[in-house]
Amino acid sequence: QVQLVESGGGLAQPGGSLRLSCAASGFTFSAYAMSWYRQAPGKERELVAVISSVGTSTNYADSVKGRFTISRDNHNNMVYLQMNSLKPEDTAVYYCYVLASWGKGTLVTVSS
Repeated sequence: QVQLVESGGGLAQPGGSLRLSCAASGFTFSAYAMSWYRQAPGKERELVAVISSVGTSTNYADSVKGRFTISRDNHNNMVYLQMNSLKPEDTAVYYCYVLASWGKGTLVTVSS
């Protein structure tokens, strides 16, 4: 079955950076687009970024455009989210998503 394991979350200062990773298994990774979502306290889960199966196409939420970069490594079944210029409103649990499956998430807290 699909397994997604996120890592890389933690505490960052405003203006700082973090890199999230998602290790995927249980499906043909290179055949599917991959997504990152996030859910802030008291808010609905929202789409942050999507990358196509071969990594040539990406899309971002307006709120992160120009600050976040999604990438993937099809040899190692990994997807990444590089987050720069972090803001307090980026505080959320970040989830990897594919094929109606979610990881357990990794918490990102942006605070001084």
